[in-house]
Amino acid sequence: PASDSTVVLVWYSPSAIYFGIRAYEAHGAVHGTLANRDNIFSDDNVQIYLSTFDDGRQATVFAVNPLGVQADGVLVESGKSNGNSVFGNPVTGGREPIDLSPDYVFQSKGHLTPWGYEVEVRIPFKSLRYQSARTQDWGINIERDVQHDGTTQTWTPARRAAASFLGQSGTLAGITDIHRGLVMDLNPELTGRRDGATDPGTGAYAYSNTGPDIGGNVRWGVTNNLTLNATANPDFSQVESDAGQLGFDPRQALFYPEKRPFFLDGLEFFQSPYQLVYTRQIVQPVGAVKLTGKAAGTNLGVIAAVDDQADGLVPGHNPVFGIVRAQRDLGAGSKVGLVYTDRTDGPDRNQVGAIDGRFVFGKVYSAQFQAGMSHDVQNGTPTDAPIWAFSFRRAGRTFGWNSAFNGVSDKFRTRSGFISQAGVANALIDPSYTVYGGKDRWFQRITGDVSLGGVWQYEHLVHGQGLQNKQLHLNLSSVLKGGWQVGGGYFFESFGFDSGLFANYRLLVPNGAATDTVRFTGQPTIANSEFVIQVGTPTFRTFDANGFILRGHDENYYEWASGDLVVLQAGVNWRPNANLRVGATYSWQQVDRRTDGTLVNVGRVPRLTLEYQVSRPFFVRLVGQYIQNETDSLRDNSRTELPIYIAQPDGSLLRAGPRKTDLFHADVLLSYQPGPGTVVYAGYGSNQTEPSAFRFQDFTRLNDGLFVKFSYLFRM
Repeated sequence: PASDSTVVLVWYSPSAIYFGIRAYEAHGAVHGTLANRDNIFSDDNVQIYLSTFDDGRQATVFAVNPLGVQADGVLVESGKSNGNSVFGNPVTGGREPIDLSPDYVFQSKGHLTPWGYEVEVRIPFKSLRYQSARTQDWGINIERDVQHDGTTQTWTPARRAAASFLGQSGTLAGITDIHRGLVMDLNPELTGRRDGATDPGTGAYAYSNTGPDIGGNVRWGVTNNLTLNATANPDFSQVESDAGQLGFDPRQALFYPEKRPFFLDGLEFFQSPYQLVYTRQIVQPVGAVKLTGKAAGTNLGVIAAVDDQADGLVPGHNPVFGIVRAQRDLGAGSKVGLVYTDRTDGPDRNQVGAIDGRFVFGKVYSAQFQAGMSHDVQNGTPTDAPIWAFSFRRAGRTFGWNSAFNGVSDKFRTRSGFISQAGVANALIDPSYTVYGGKDRWFQRITGDVSLGGVWQYEHLVHGQGLQNKQLHLNLSSVLKGGWQVGGGYFFESFGFDSGLFANYRLLVPNGAATDTVRFTGQPTIANSEFVIQVGTPTFRTFDANGFILRGHDENYYEWASGDLVVLQAGVNWRPNANLRVGATYSWQQVDRRTDGTLVNVGRVPRLTLEYQVSRPFFVRLVGQYIQNETDSLRDNSRTELPIYIAQPDGSLLRAGPRKTDLFHADVLLSYQPGPGTVVYAGYGSNQTEPSAFRFQDFTRLNDGLFVKFSYLFRM
């Protein structure tokens, strides 16, 4: 039972639906700040889930904090859990996260009261997709997040023991006489830039001016449930820079989320088990069109885009993209789908096609699959290769189960999607058990799970050969009274030598008076053991923090030897008043040789973000980030101790000597945004390097840029 009551009043006119919400609070202080859009989830907030197609699979989400500041997005249930185990393993009761990418036009106000807070919300039907029936039912649920005790409350009695949260929604029944009218949004943009960089010919630092450039977006509601977007010469300079990441396994690509407004709208229609649609592959489109929506029980997403020549693989040609994603509802909560992507780059071409499905049964069980092929033509040579995945999950309240088996051929290529690592197959079995405490117990929930995993080189699996890597992870996670989260785990692992990763490694071995060049073979197997501890604080009124540390014996991938590994990630959010927010994160990863304790590699990425919300439409953002990465000269550690050389394309050998990067990035953005689409931006960004890390002296400027952007939303 909820500790305090929440009253929700709903009515609708022909053009909009309205919500009046009274949130009573007698047991603690209300948390509310004048935050930037989508940045309210450290405050108390109320979330409205509208499933306008009443399908129990997807909902549009509108959230407001006690001061009426907005957040919005979509929830599309696809079987990807937002679990709470160590490193986010999907365990019992894990809710799927909301995708906050879209920005919808709606109105909201809020204020604090002696008894809690009160908010009002108006959502125009122009901002929604919905059925074409004259009389229709909508799924609805209301969620209230209370920060002082770390609880989440829902209108309907949603159970953890369920494969779907949206499937447990209530109903707004008998909605009639609603009119969306013409939906036509015109969003022209005007941008001017001044960029500085070192001239490669003269070595002098010089500036170049660009603009004014004119571009823009058009959004047309073709029907109540289909929307067509188009863009020409868009400018994305206001988008916040990516947070730096440290890669441990060099075979795995780093993923960076989409942040650009044109691609964010309707992005949920392109989801699939493997991320075969990754819109960041379209780097700087000259023009693009996108059709998204739902009709006759089918979700549809289509993108056609022409990218800039500078981002093509073949000089003198514009990459052309064609992307189609369709999903068909089956029964209660199940669906099947297909995805097709095509990138043509002059004479080169990449095509990927796949089918997938998710089946929900027995209330708590779900199974998911995907199977596809790529056809890649590079330099006139075609290559075909498969990709496949299967998973099964039991979302029980006490006993949970997650298992998966997937594989990506080493010849599979997608130039419109994202695959972290090709050439491997993975198997996972992860049962979990949860114990719940009473309302006033020191623990609210404790979950233990045992994760058993194996990795094959793909061709080894095809030919019936054994595992390359074996993993046994023992995890324990808990939610304590007041919202504290504490977890830990101990990992037992064994990793086999990957000949492909070290194919270019060579050793110069003395042979009497001569020297032989031999291939690097490495140890056949490396055994690991390590522990991890993670902690998350409650969301206090002025701050919250989280972090984890991993320590133990792991692979030294640089030299393929056993190393001492430490990985630390920590973050703090500080809210000293209603206007100011400060976020700080720190990532540290270090590998030392176990033989003599010397450094192999160290990476550190501190990042500081400061936002000051002058008023609801006007804010200032400053970002500072330092990326340090240092690698020692490589040697055949723990075996011959001979220096490692890298074979070059021309047959020569290059000593794997020391490398270092010390990069400081800073940017500032002034933004006036009274509503989505209508903005005035002014920003400056700079990249600099220095001889020694974190000395903050003798900087050399690599590049910088200043921009001003105007955009206005004309809504018809």
